[in-house]
Amino acid sequence: MKTFNLDFKKRVLKHLDRQFFMKHIGFQLDVIEVGRTEGRLDLQEIHKQQAGFAHGGLVATLADITAGFASVTLVAPEQQVVTGEIKISYLNPGVGEQLISRGWVLKQGRKMNFCESEVWAVKDGVETLIAKASATMVTIFPEDIR
Repeated sequence: MKTFNLDFKKRVLKHLDRQFFMKHIGFQLDVIEVGRTEGRLDLQEIHKQQAGFAHGGLVATLADITAGFASVTLVAPEQQVVTGEIKISYLNPGVGEQLISRGWVLKQGRKMNFCESEVWAVKDGVETLIAKASATMVTIFPEDIR
């Protein structure tokens, strides 16, 4: 994997300042590496659906965030990244005290990065894989912004 921004970590941290929805749900990235990110969320009642499991929309959001920021670590400073497509498979109910999401770039490209992410529920110190996602992150070049 090759980054086109040696200061990628600083850039991601700057973007996180403006990630108001992430702050609202309480999700934080704590690993930012070339082509890879990881974050955690303390699971609270507000995050759950009617049966007490982590809401599917929340799980998809975490998968999208970690895959997207993994892609951000690779692009040039003047470029942006948006989700072009995401597919998520829910494998187990999200129950526990915390959710962990790990995202990485599987195949780097000039205009698109193909990413994967996994969301894990932590209960009593044991991690259970609850969702797996595949995403295409599209690189937006300055000349593409109108």
